[in-house]
Amino acid sequence: MADYERILITGAAGSLGAQLREGLADFAPRLRHADRADMGVAAANEELVVCDLADRQAAFACIDGCDAIVHFAGNPREHPFDELLRDGLPAAYNIWEGARRHGVKRIVHASSIHAVGFCEVEEVPDTRVPHRPDTFYGLGKCFVEDLAALYWDKWGLETVCLRIGSCSPEPADRRMLWSWLSAADLVRLTEAALTAPRVGFSVIYGTSDNAQAAVSNAFATHIGFVPRDSADGHAPAVLELTPRPDPHARATRVIGGGFAAAGHPDDDRR
Repeated sequence: MADYERILITGAAGSLGAQLREGLADFAPRLRHADRADMGVAAANEELVVCDLADRQAAFACIDGCDAIVHFAGNPREHPFDELLRDGLPAAYNIWEGARRHGVKRIVHASSIHAVGFCEVEEVPDTRVPHRPDTFYGLGKCFVEDLAALYWDKWGLETVCLRIGSCSPEPADRRMLWSWLSAADLVRLTEAALTAPRVGFSVIYGTSDNAQAAVSNAFATHIGFVPRDSADGHAPAVLELTPRPDPHARATRVIGGGFAAAGHPDDDRR
């Protein structure tokens, strides 16, 4: 018996959303995919909805009839604060409030390491450290994590926030030797977050089984995520092709990397 009858996957046209669309294809009898961009042709068990989740009426209609949400919509880069106010925060509220109104059982949210990006690498932050966002992008993730905590504490809506590191075909630099998450492990992580017996409000870091570890999932073992892939096999090539970074540079010191070293996004538009 399937845990869920219909799952909504937002951001289905994005790089991670597309991987989940493929990886979760047989996870539930019905899958509803939502994005502002074209998503191609629907498979037999798919429903495709083109909508803007910042539009409350459209978001609520998209959620109606679903019993779980995998929320991966959003711009995965730093962006101006005005964009966060216009798109990211309203869309997040609409997702959790729409889920509450329509009786959704659980939400799995694509949060980010950048919610705690100013934690230093040698601190190896766990999932209980206070927020330390490194960008407006990270600040938006902090808001959504707190929103999810409110909806659990006040209305009993379960959420797992996945603080994803670097999800790409293979690690491209030395930082990714600890932050890398394979596409297959992303699917495994999402499945674990959807099927764990109880999650309440939980946070878990999304990284593969890498020998280097700059974050800790010591308080997230109840999710049951067991990564099977590792960046370690890519290490010789990465070490040969990329120079050792300055250990005193901000991008090296903290887990947010280059995001933490970036300037204010509005400065580039002056």
